[in-house]
Amino acid sequence: MARGTLRIYLGAAPGVGKTVAMLSEAHRRRDRGTDVVVGLVETHGRTFTAQLLEGLERIPTRVLEYRGATFRELDVDAVIARRPRVVLIDELAHTNVPGSRHTKRWEDIEEVLDAGIDVISTVNIQHLESLNDVTEAITGVRQRETVPDDVVRAADQIELVDMSPEALRRRMAHGNIYAAEKVDAALSNYFRVGNLSALRELALVWLADRVDEALERYRHDQGISETWPARERVVVALTGGPESDALLRRGARIASAGAGGELVAVYVARSDGLVGASLEQLAEQRRLTAELGGTFHTVTGDDVAEAVLEFARGVNASQIVLGVSRRGRLQSLLSRGVGESVIAESGDIDVHIVSHGYRRRGLDQVLPDWTVGRRRTISAWVVLALGLPLLTWALASTREHHDLPLEMLLYLALTVATALVGGIWPALFSAIVGSLLLNYYFAPPLHTFTIDNPGNALAVVVFVLVAVSVSSVVHISALRASKALAAQQESRILAQLAHSLLGTPEQLPTLLEQARDTFSMRTAAVVRRASVRDPWEVLAATEGFDVAMVEGAEVRSRVNDTTFLVMTGRVPPASQGRLVSAFASHAAAILTREELVEEARVAGALAKDNRTRTALLAAVSHDLRTPLAGIKAAVSSLRQTDVTWSAEDEAELLESIEASADRLNALIGNLLDMSRLQSGTVAPHLQPLHLDEVVAGTVAALPDGQRVRTWIPHELPPALADAGLLDRVLANVLENALRHSPGRQEVVVNASRIGGHLQLRVVDRGSGVPDSAKEGIFAPFQRFGDVPRGTGVGLGLAVARGLAEAMNGSLTAEDTPGGGLTIVVDLPVAGGQLAGTMPPEQAPQVAPTGGAVGREAS
Repeated sequence: MARGTLRIYLGAAPGVGKTVAMLSEAHRRRDRGTDVVVGLVETHGRTFTAQLLEGLERIPTRVLEYRGATFRELDVDAVIARRPRVVLIDELAHTNVPGSRHTKRWEDIEEVLDAGIDVISTVNIQHLESLNDVTEAITGVRQRETVPDDVVRAADQIELVDMSPEALRRRMAHGNIYAAEKVDAALSNYFRVGNLSALRELALVWLADRVDEALERYRHDQGISETWPARERVVVALTGGPESDALLRRGARIASAGAGGELVAVYVARSDGLVGASLEQLAEQRRLTAELGGTFHTVTGDDVAEAVLEFARGVNASQIVLGVSRRGRLQSLLSRGVGESVIAESGDIDVHIVSHGYRRRGLDQVLPDWTVGRRRTISAWVVLALGLPLLTWALASTREHHDLPLEMLLYLALTVATALVGGIWPALFSAIVGSLLLNYYFAPPLHTFTIDNPGNALAVVVFVLVAVSVSSVVHISALRASKALAAQQESRILAQLAHSLLGTPEQLPTLLEQARDTFSMRTAAVVRRASVRDPWEVLAATEGFDVAMVEGAEVRSRVNDTTFLVMTGRVPPASQGRLVSAFASHAAAILTREELVEEARVAGALAKDNRTRTALLAAVSHDLRTPLAGIKAAVSSLRQTDVTWSAEDEAELLESIEASADRLNALIGNLLDMSRLQSGTVAPHLQPLHLDEVVAGTVAALPDGQRVRTWIPHELPPALADAGLLDRVLANVLENALRHSPGRQEVVVNASRIGGHLQLRVVDRGSGVPDSAKEGIFAPFQRFGDVPRGTGVGLGLAVARGLAEAMNGSLTAEDTPGGGLTIVVDLPVAGGQLAGTMPPEQAPQVAPTGGAVGREAS
């Protein structure tokens, strides 16, 4: 069975008419004979939308009850059983009522599509998951109902329903969207002109990207390689050199000249990885590209022109920006440059050649240093100084045993050996001097620089050319091998660095230790200062580093604008410059990650505080007003002069005032305790306490203390705790247990010792708490189950856990065997005494005493 097709009407904002467009499409299809039904359409009380539903067959919806209210949801089974050709299902991002088959409506639609039925649906741009944060920043409203972008992107057809902000506001003012009493608030908040303009642009940009993806898929499927300039996409080819900044800015200006222009930067790296720009330069150009609103790409290729053209055609570029060649005039005469090759093969892609300050200066600033080390160069000159005279003397002494071809081969061998040892320049000298020696000593007439035989003259010339060519090849091969070995070593060092940093809590010190060992330095450090007038601040350093060493450090590599990696000991060779830059880049990444972690921690703390504050306001708005209302009502009754109260009535009213005041006092006490816990100002006074005495006092103060039975062995050692804090912990836990114990069932408190800790277990026989919710009952402002409002702000267990932890203890929840909940208060033993323990069932009973002071619990 073929899967159905999905058509989505994407609204730029609420009220633009996407549901009307969907219904109009349904009428058009019905008039053409298509079997169209309405699965679910939300009219939101709009008359015109309801009128468009007339004449369309509707499939009955499912009726669900949730929290005492009735809701209507899509009946997926009914739609599939009816099997229409097309079904209308409104509001793609809708969240279904609990009890539905799927959580989200788009999941219902997926099932309908799998049944081979075409679906037409609607969604607003602010409901796309990837744009949730953006739309919240624009409108100040966070959308709780979202749909994954992939669901919308996978639609067979997406049609934008748009309207100018002014026209939409007029519709709003006329009452076509919201009821009259909501219009003024909507126009002054969500439906401001700026908000609507931003949402409209967001929808246009998002849809344009989807259209671009569809165009790329079509070109790929059809095998079309020619450029289709549907939008201005400018590719800037970078060398990694200092002129790249100018090219990027010029490319950005070209891209921004037309609507919807796009900047794409590309850097071509050699496939062997041995030649390339510095990591610092590439990182800086990547950052500049991002600032200019473009994207940065790296491709691999030995033919730069071919790689640039292939990339440009792959992204459907309309223009390419290149810099004027940095090669000298002689190099330009010998071979065609990258710019000329790109122009010759660009076809219908426009090519811009941009002038810059580094033109015609040669490639020395972008190509690496191809010279060998000083020691090898000196060794090569020593080989020449000894080898040429000795070879000439040996050949001259044995002239009668060989002829010119063998002599030329021996001089060529010496030249190749020189190239292997010291590179191209000593080898060139050897080739030239060797040809002169061959001419003077071995080519007739001897001891002159003239050659009688033309064949010998040609042989000497060929010797020079072959010697130079072979020397160049040998030199390049030797350098390539050296570069490959250095790259292998560099890769190994970086791999070891990355491996050593994984899972290391102190990553920056580890990085510095690695840098010191890698470069054989005495010390290494990461330092920072805001400006040249400020002193250096050491962020991390190896042993022995002092801030005074910064100015004289042999290595100073930039980490960011204000931070540097410095090392003392020796000046590293130039070949290790890229590796130094890599360590600096690692340091930058570590610092950035630490900053992000700190920002996330602060943001998380602020978000938690905001949630706590919001929950507090919501809870206090009702729960603090309840006892105040009781006090107010009782006092007002007592102050009435037209009513004569009996002594019993007055006593009852006074008792009500006292009870409400106690409740208010308990509420405020828990709020103050939670505030102290969150601010970290709780300072417990720990001392040895006997649990039986503390428990007896707490139970005596409970209004319903006669329902509590305690089983505490007298032989238990004292606990190390704060008497006042422990009393509040037990009071909150016991009131919570009493509240959740059905009828007049008792709550049992027993104690025992486990290792170096004492455990107080408060056992109730209530309905219990599932494992998934056990931690949730200790969260502030949380109530579990059907606890009625007015019984507290939900801080009792949260405060109890916080106070227990302040005393180096803990508070956990367990299931009571046979049903119910057991709260375990764990406290350390005072002085680490090793007294024995007694099972709770064998402990003597401590009879509770009554009390009248109540405390708030969760």
